[in-house]
Amino acid sequence: MGDNWTGKLTRLDFLKTLGLAGAGLALPGSAGSKTLAEPFKTPRSSGATMKGVPFEAKDRVRLAFIGVGGRGTGLLGQYLGTGNVDVTAICDVVPSKVANAQRIVTAAGGKEPAGYSKGDHDYENLLKRDDFDIAVIATPWNWHVPMSVFAMEQGKHAFTEVPAAKTIDDCWKLVDTSERTRRHCVMMENCCYGQNEMTVLNMIQLGVFGKLTHGEAAYIHDLRGELFSDAGEGLWRRFEHLKRNGNLYPTHGLGPVAKYMGMHNGDRFDYLVSASTPERNLSRYRDDHTKEGDPKHDERYACGDMNTSIIKTVNGLTIMLQHDVVGPRPYDRLNLISGTLATFRDYPARIFLDGQDADDWQTFDSFIEKYNHPYWKEVGELAKKNGGHGGMDFVMAWRLIECIRKGIAPDMDVYDAAAWSAPGPLSEWSVAHGSAPANFPDFTRGKWK
Repeated sequence: MGDNWTGKLTRLDFLKTLGLAGAGLALPGSAGSKTLAEPFKTPRSSGATMKGVPFEAKDRVRLAFIGVGGRGTGLLGQYLGTGNVDVTAICDVVPSKVANAQRIVTAAGGKEPAGYSKGDHDYENLLKRDDFDIAVIATPWNWHVPMSVFAMEQGKHAFTEVPAAKTIDDCWKLVDTSERTRRHCVMMENCCYGQNEMTVLNMIQLGVFGKLTHGEAAYIHDLRGELFSDAGEGLWRRFEHLKRNGNLYPTHGLGPVAKYMGMHNGDRFDYLVSASTPERNLSRYRDDHTKEGDPKHDERYACGDMNTSIIKTVNGLTIMLQHDVVGPRPYDRLNLISGTLATFRDYPARIFLDGQDADDWQTFDSFIEKYNHPYWKEVGELAKKNGGHGGMDFVMAWRLIECIRKGIAPDMDVYDAAAWSAPGPLSEWSVAHGSAPANFPDFTRGKWK
């Protein structure tokens, strides 16, 4: 996520970046190849793993924020709400946003953080400071990797918004840098911390679902109005649809299902196949809401309305993964998990147990009461008070800060960030090659076992 980080980066710069990234997908294999080339499939040179590596324990956690538009400002409030944190620096290309974030910090009782707003790369000056430990990055997607890499190289842990990367090479860049610098790169996948998701995770770990077989995940969210806005994510996010055709935003749905299935703890994603529908809805919205002479009116979009991918894991489990941000449908992440003893399906939340009397779904409320996750038992009321997507944002912030205070490893590491982001470029490759299977790299270099 993240918004407004256009600065001096022009629309043409965005298109050049997107075009180069798209072209790079085809380089490792020939035009007639049916699978991704070997470098995409196998581990690269060995690096010391970051899997299970604890944070250095700190009673007070020092943070800096890069990008304080809508999403970054919301995260700032959530982290401040956890208590015992110091925000020492703020960066954004829009000075008024820096000033607003500084006011939020001082209103919460903190010292006014230093401000950085002198162009696209002033974040580098912020990251060279020595008075914070964590860089929270909430900027447009194409900035996540360079900012995270620079942060780790300056000795900071990087907490980045989603997706962590848009290309396989960039996924590896995050992994390699994290391993080399011994700093964590955490993708802040807030949906892993929703109450439904965490309740289901707890039930799975307690054996209620038996052996898992299949999951379904999605990001279905009508964003047409946001994509055509002249502010926030409208300044950049629509451009992704001009050159890319695949699942542009896989992690919100995929992250929780990956957690359910224990990815990187005895299993991992093996390969995917992907197909996209024709592009129709974004063009229709463009025609209905722009006029000739408006640069938007002449845009042509490459991304199909709905992308559907099927992921197979090494242990044989399957995941259906979908993306649609332009269709007239209610919000839905699917969030389905099925095992030998039970199936859960969200939106609305419901469950079916093997052997139950009625041949219909049961409501989920009583299961939340019985199996509520320990995180939600501890801070659920405070999370709901603080808001943030029903409380999940606060639980995520609280848990990340708790991991640092206790000196333990994060729930989500750089290997999760890479693997959950990888369906973006892999789906693009598969769509471009007639839905051919695209292999996931083993970002853990064998440590998933």
